[in-house]
Amino acid sequence: MLALRNPADAYRRVDFDARVAGSDAKSLVLICYETLDIALASAIHAAARGDNPGKSAAITRAMSAITALQLGLRGDDGVAGALRQFLEAGRRTLLDNAIAFDADRVAALRQDFADIARAMNAAV
Repeated sequence: MLALRNPADAYRRVDFDARVAGSDAKSLVLICYETLDIALASAIHAAARGDNPGKSAAITRAMSAITALQLGLRGDDGVAGALRQFLEAGRRTLLDNAIAFDADRVAALRQDFADIARAMNAAV
């Protein structure tokens, strides 16, 4: 399967798999945020170039990262409840932008997720 892809994509996938295999729970969450950040930046860049397949692929990667973050949440109250609502709002924003792309909204979403990742990384 990797033979059908760009060699750079294959190396990135191997690197990603190695990072995931050696990660604890906090590191896995940070990897999801990093993946989300890169995917949102890629979507913005692809849209600016008029690359609809690239934009679509990036939005799909971002949706996968959000889904992984949602699946990792436990509980519905307190911080978990607020984060659950935030992730769902982010998912809806991405779905809206799959059809009518608004780079400013995606950039704002990217910044919001980056702020959360920075705060989480700084904690404990």
